[in-house]
Amino acid sequence: MKFEWLQPTAFLGSIAYALIGVVVFWLCFLLIDKITPTDLWREIVEKQNQALALVVAAMCLGISIIVAAAIH
Repeated sequence: MKFEWLQPTAFLGSIAYALIGVVVFWLCFLLIDKITPTDLWREIVEKQNQALALVVAAMCLGISIIVAAAIH
């Protein structure tokens, strides 16, 4: 049984790609928040808009899948 993922280069590479993925995801979310006519965060948190929360959750999954495929 080989532990190739325990090598420092593989481990640090995984951490770097994870951080890059999180940053790209957050930038995409901010971009989508800016181009929508309402403030998504206030609408979801303060007004408890569950339909918008579901749409944003689907958008987050879509962006995450795209980022993961691009990094992979």
